[in-house]
This record gives sequence, structure tokens and C-alpha cells, in this order.
Amino acid sequence: MVAPSFIFSIILLLLQLLFASLPHHRTFTSAADGSWQLLQKSIGISAMHMQLLRNDRVIMFDRTDFGPSNLSLPTGKCRNDPTDTVLQVDCTAHSVEYDVFANKFRALTVQTDVWCSSGAIMPNGNLFQTGGFNDGERRVRVFNPCRTCDWNEIPNGLTAKRWYASNHILPDGRQIIVGGRGQFNYEFIPKNIVANKINLPFLSETNDKGIENNLYPFVFLNVDGNLFIFANNRAILFDYVNNIVVKKYPMIPGGEPRSYPSTGSAVLLPLKNLKAAAIEAEVLVCGGAPKGSYLQSLKARIKITDPNPEWVMETMPLARVMGDMILLPNGNVLLINGASSGTAGWEQGRDPVLSPVLYQPDNNIGSRFEVQNPTTIPHMYHSTAALLCDGRVLVGGSNPHAFYNFTGILFPTELSLEAFSPAYLDAKFDKLRPTIIAPKSMSGIRYRKKYTIQVVINSDKVDESSVSVTMFAPAFNTHSFSMNQRLLVLGNEKVTAVGNSMYNVEAMTPKSGNLAPSKFYLLFVVHQGIPSKGIWVRLH
Repeated sequence: MVAPSFIFSIILLLLQLLFASLPHHRTFTSAADGSWQLLQKSIGISAMHMQLLRNDRVIMFDRTDFGPSNLSLPTGKCRNDPTDTVLQVDCTAHSVEYDVFANKFRALTVQTDVWCSSGAIMPNGNLFQTGGFNDGERRVRVFNPCRTCDWNEIPNGLTAKRWYASNHILPDGRQIIVGGRGQFNYEFIPKNIVANKINLPFLSETNDKGIENNLYPFVFLNVDGNLFIFANNRAILFDYVNNIVVKKYPMIPGGEPRSYPSTGSAVLLPLKNLKAAAIEAEVLVCGGAPKGSYLQSLKARIKITDPNPEWVMETMPLARVMGDMILLPNGNVLLINGASSGTAGWEQGRDPVLSPVLYQPDNNIGSRFEVQNPTTIPHMYHSTAALLCDGRVLVGGSNPHAFYNFTGILFPTELSLEAFSPAYLDAKFDKLRPTIIAPKSMSGIRYRKKYTIQVVINSDKVDESSVSVTMFAPAFNTHSFSMNQRLLVLGNEKVTAVGNSMYNVEAMTPKSGNLAPSKFYLLFVVHQGIPSKGIWVRLH
């Protein structure tokens, strides 16, 4: 595959963690927005991994070698695992299904250790979840979204042991699984050829001996069908079909690591102008724990396709390690969870960052960040976050301990679930908020087709130029990285008033699987930055 002319920028936020309490880290003090709601005081497990499914249920799990959890399995159901390092017979759950609308949860059963694993949603809507620790290293686990379903496991479903690997769904419906501890290679599932693994020297080149810093690599499908892969402190554009490195990107200034265990985060910024011959794509990389220390918390932005690219530096408001980056329906990015000093790993994080930060990528430098209202619950190592269909962000987890530990320690194991509501959910914006009337769902939309979405907007004056349609691909979130997260901005072809505050919004779907590799999306209509509730669509 040959890369077309496009702009592929990386925005890197270079954080100084040892001096995180200095005043210059708090220079952006715009009025705080957003609100928090405690949903569940305890779900019995700590949400180390999180994935939203097409039925508005969220699958969460931690690991099986924590010892007994605080949630029992159904009567007569136990996990019998003679290879478990802590508890061979365990009648407690280490996975739950959370019903968003009912605010209820039920216990699920995983048979092998899912610790530090990965996953993605397949074209049929099933969650395929891969790897883990110990006897879980080569497992593939399948969860079918239904009211009574539970995990099914495929022994030896992987060729290599995958622990701290990253997954990405591909346009042909397969998942690619990249890296993992001691694995400088990749493989695909499901297997349509003899099981194999393919060497990727880039992963061994980015492996710091005794430290690694290249685990959970940041992987994004580029608009040309190649993969952008970031590990440690550098990145490549990779043709996975022909096993060729198409492009090598410059090392970040100072050469500081950003992937696990330094544990920054990354996101593919919203893809826009989808009908253009050359579509721009940008990747945002935030946070992490540097090898040394900086005197400022900095961000760098670069146009990778320039012949002589130059870094543009910018200060961000709060230092952050172990944070998550969540795309919002209106195209902004939420930085949430984490600490302002220390690093990922057992007991090594300090100074929890309780305030999320809103990043507005289309604003000018100096006005992109807004500090939001804080939570009261520290979300440190092993925290998670996910966007929900109503626009809230679900937050759970936090366990910097080798077992469940609730007393006599600085940051107890966190079993709660809470939700952060961005400012766009405030009641003062209700008149601007679109409500999707029809269709209720779009189960069979196709690439490169024009569709009409009917909405009600009760505003006295609707700004038709500010109406947009966006499509969000829910992610598999763990260890500060949301795999497969993607936001497509369809814009609008035409907005027509049809009476009684009702409008028809025409939008064109993406032209190929290179732009939209996932099949299940949440579709939103956005008016003046205020999104509707999302409806589920399936792309064919």
C-alpha cells in the first residue's frame, strides 16, 4: 500500500512529573465545568478492563489471581483452575456486565487469567478478548451480547503468548494483535491460515532493556489502510499486508517514553472532510513518566508529512500519568484519571489528578485546554473510562496493589462506578440539544451512501451550519489506552426544516473500511457543540 498525500500529525504532551506541584502546571484555570455521579458504590471487582457493547451493556473485568473478589458467582458456579497462583477454586466473579440504563450489574465467569489483556469488537458485535497472564496468555475469549450470555474461551487461540499487547480491528474484519511482553511480533485472529506470528523488528528496537516502555503500543488504522504504531518514544507507518515499514517518524524531543509502563495515552483525533481526496489524520499522545525530569509540562505538535518537520511546543495545565483519553461526540477530547507524579506499577503513583481536562483540538494554541470539575475518588493505576450513548463518560477501577486491598494503605482498591457528565449535558443547553426522532436505529447502513436523520431542536434559532453528524466506535479500554476508539465527523450535506422544530439532516457515510474499520458505531447529531443521545448503527 502506498500512502496518499495527507497530514499525519502527532501531538505529544511532554509532562514533568517530579515537579508536578509547581505553579506553572496550573496556569490554565478557566471556569470548571462538568459534574460527577456515583452510580454504584461497589460492583465487587475493580474495573481494570472496560468495553461498551452494542446493547448498551459494559463488560468489565480485572484478573483472576487477586484472590476472592467481593462478588459471588451464581450458586454452584465456581472457577476451578489448578494453575492459578493464588486461589485454585474460586466461587467469586472477576468480570461483570453492567447495564447502563438499568444501573445494574451481574457476575460473569472467566476461566483463565485476563490480567493485562486486550480486545476488540468483531463485525458481528461479539467481543473477542485476547491474552493475559499465566494460563491466559494464549486464550481467546468471546462474549456475545445477550441478556444471559457468559464468556466462552478458546484454548490456544493465539500463536504467541500475549501479555500487554494491543489489538486493532481491520477493514477485512480480522483483529491484528501487536506485541506484548517479550513478543516482538504480531498475529491475526480469527485464523484463516495456519497459525503464525510475524516478526516486527520495530518492537525489539523500542524495547528498553529491563524497563521495556514499549508495551501496549498505540496502534491506529490510518486513512490509507496502513497502521500507525507508536512504541516507547517513536512511531512507524506500517503496511501489515506486505510486512513493510512505509515510514519512520522522528523520535519525540528528548526521547522520553510514552507507552507502558511509562503510561501516557494516545488518541486518533476526529477524522473530518471524509470526501476529500487527501484526508488529514492526527494522533494526540499525552502524558507519561519521563526517564529524567523536566521543568515544564509541555506538548509538541508536528506535521509528519512535511519535508523538514518542526516541533511546536505548548504547555498543558496538569501533569498526568496513567490518564485516559476519551473522544467526545462533539469532537473534543477528555483527559481523565491518573496521577501527577510517579509511574504505573505497584504503589508507584502519587498525587491523584481528580480534575479531568477538556482538550479542544480546533482551538488556537493557548486556548485548547479547560480544567473540569473534580471527582472525590482517586483513579490511579488500573483505572478505566468509556463513552456511553447518552454522552456521559463511565469511570471505574483503580488498584495499585497485587491483591484486593482496602485498609491501611494510601489508595485502596476501588470497586465503585461513577459517571462524568461533560458540560454539554447541562440543562442550560437543552434547547440546543438535538433529539433523534428517526430512525430509531440504522441496522444496515452502507459505505458511501447518503442518509437522512430526523431530529427535533427546540431552539428559537437553529444554526444549520453548526449541525453535524458524528459516528463513534466504542473502544476496549485498559492501562490508559482505548483500543479502536475512533470518531468520524460526517458533517451534513443539507439541513431542512420540516416544521414543529423538526429538521431533516442529510449526511454521507464514510467511503471505505480504511476510514471506518469497525462495524458498530454510536451515531450522534451535534448542534452548536451540543450532542444528541447516540443511536446504534451497523455499517456494511
